[in-house]
Amino acid sequence: MDEIRLNQWTLEQKEIETRKLIREVIEKYGKDKIGIAWSGGKDSTTVLHLIKQEFGEIPIKVVFIDTSVKFPEIYAFRDRLANEWNLDLIIARNDEALKTIKIAEDKQECCYLLKTIPLRQTIETQGWQALITAVRWDEQEARKNEVYISPRKNPSHARIHPILHFREIDIWSYIKKYNVPYCELYHKGYRSLGCMPCTKLSLTEGPERAGRDQDKEKIMQRLRDLGYF
Repeated sequence: MDEIRLNQWTLEQKEIETRKLIREVIEKYGKDKIGIAWSGGKDSTTVLHLIKQEFGEIPIKVVFIDTSVKFPEIYAFRDRLANEWNLDLIIARNDEALKTIKIAEDKQECCYLLKTIPLRQTIETQGWQALITAVRWDEQEARKNEVYISPRKNPSHARIHPILHFREIDIWSYIKKYNVPYCELYHKGYRSLGCMPCTKLSLTEGPERAGRDQDKEKIMQRLRDLGYF
């Protein structure tokens, strides 16, 4: 984790660096060969807005991984923003796995089948060479050593992480600065949004992802090795 960029850069400096990287990778790969993963959460919505700021629109396809057990508020926010921002939205879902899986019983299997597999399939069918995500250094232990451009296999592509240097407070400062829309669940006491069975209200103090299922948090590195964010 780069403490200098986390603690010494102003929000404006962070925005500039992020927008610079976004423009570079979209121009490098081309609009048809790069996509962005959007969960409906504050971080990935911020990345969408940064892209919109840079290009005046969202010029690339957006993938939403639908596990079937997202909060109703997330689905409503997804549909509203997709319409308002004219997103070219792909909803990726593993319907075959949903016929047999017991949701959240085996956390690794559940995330792998319902998140990683449909994400892989989307990257392959779209022919993407790169995928933009919204992970941050300070958000989760397994992400603290991530780099801005990370080569991945199965399928072969690059993961682009343009807001690594943003902290949780930076995200909310950015949202306030530009009046970025966000899901109403944050007003109800959630700080990090996942699937309903694995997400609960969070304390204001303490880790940002304390409201996430901690059994899953403990195996996050394993999940990331399998292709998770």
